Amino acid sequence: MNKAQLLELVQKNLGPDTSKRAASDALEAVLEALAKGIKKEGTVQLIGFGTFKVAKRAARTGRNPKTGESMKIKASKNVRFVASSALKGSL
Repeated sequence: MNKAQLLELVQKNLGPDTSKRAASDALEAVLEALAKGIKKEGTVQLIGFGTFKVAKRAARTGRNPKTGESMKIKASKNVRFVASSALKGSL
């Protein structure tokens, strides 16, 4: 599912009188709130859905796939998602 398909589903769930623009605004607001929450708090927990949290990756040595030579990969931060047991059960 891509963002356009998600937007279409949100519009249907909000009802027939909801415009595509209103559904788009609602979806954007939720995504922005998630991004801000993850950035500020480090985790966002949605009961019954799952938890988004920041995970740190240590610096490491890797290989360039083209040349095969060793290279240093910097430490970084990623966002991880852990599904709740309710979501896992519905799958």
